[in-house]
Amino acid sequence: MWLLLVGALAALVALDCVGGFYWTEGYGPAKPIGALLAVALVVVSPRLGARALPMAACALAVVSLCLSVLLHVEMVAASQAMGFAEPASLVWLLLVVARRGMPSWAAAAVPVLFLAVVVRPVSVDVRQSTTIMALLFALAAVTALGTGLGARLLLVDRRRQAAALRLEQRTEFARDLHDFVAHHVTGIVVQAQGAQAIAGRRPELVPPALQRIEQAGSEALTSMRHMVGMLRDADGEVTLTPLAGIGEVRSLVEEFSAVGGARARLDLDGTFDDLPVEVTTTAHRVVMEALTNVRKHAHGCTEVRVRVGRSGDRLTVRVSDDGRPRHVSQGGFGLKGLDERVGLIGGSVQAGPVTGGGWGVEATLPVATAEVAAS
Repeated sequence: MWLLLVGALAALVALDCVGGFYWTEGYGPAKPIGALLAVALVVVSPRLGARALPMAACALAVVSLCLSVLLHVEMVAASQAMGFAEPASLVWLLLVVARRGMPSWAAAAVPVLFLAVVVRPVSVDVRQSTTIMALLFALAAVTALGTGLGARLLLVDRRRQAAALRLEQRTEFARDLHDFVAHHVTGIVVQAQGAQAIAGRRPELVPPALQRIEQAGSEALTSMRHMVGMLRDADGEVTLTPLAGIGEVRSLVEEFSAVGGARARLDLDGTFDDLPVEVTTTAHRVVMEALTNVRKHAHGCTEVRVRVGRSGDRLTVRVSDDGRPRHVSQGGFGLKGLDERVGLIGGSVQAGPVTGGGWGVEATLPVATAEVAAS
């Protein structure tokens, strides 16, 4: 595209030379020098910054206007006032300045460029042919200006959408940070309480409990440093969530059982290799939140069942325990944030007492919808 533009301008320079539009008595090579300066500025324009580009374009437009004034004073033949390479270059510069020039300098350069393009045909003589040519040049300038402004507005809108997306992603990371830390800290508290309870009766079990507490604390700090670092990275792209799959769900269940107290069991039904990352990370979040709530609220719980099953285009995640019925505060952020997260991919989540006692959390995640969203 760029080579085509430069080639077209070179062809216009050659056409102007053949047409005798350049050499003028009294000012000699003034017109060809002005045209070559305009073409040269077009060639180097991609290397100029948002401030240098409109400044250089404005200076060139002033030179072009001065040349038009000199042609008017000299009263040369009207045909010699014409030429196409210089106006074409000015039109292109008008488009580029409107598209990416610094607003303050672009506001000054645009009217000067527009005037330089329109004035040249009528700089010596105002008649029907020169007026028509001036109107055609004005139409080209208006088209270039509109194209440049449209491209600029489109770029601004894309930047705004990117900023909104980054904000949404950072909000997701803040929720993930809350869930990760709450999960690990709750495990630490439970293990510390267990170690304190058995310290007098079976002191030999205290060192393993302390090791598990240390490990859980290290994992919490590692997760927190990683995620806070991502939040602080103002320029980097942030992924929606930490990548997690069915293997990480299995690790959650195993860690829950290792802490002591209730025993957790994982049942998998179906194939999970081709699941989109949005589905696996959301399933991981559901299990994490449910197990954290079991540790906090399930009094007298001895067993927790985690079932992940896939049927067609739906993935079902169910976590239930056999503890005593309990009251869960509606002001908490856990289930509310979980409901928002599941809703992002078009799923639904339900939580409440289950038949035979205990509490259950069930989430239904649409696999097909997630795949479409991911693409």
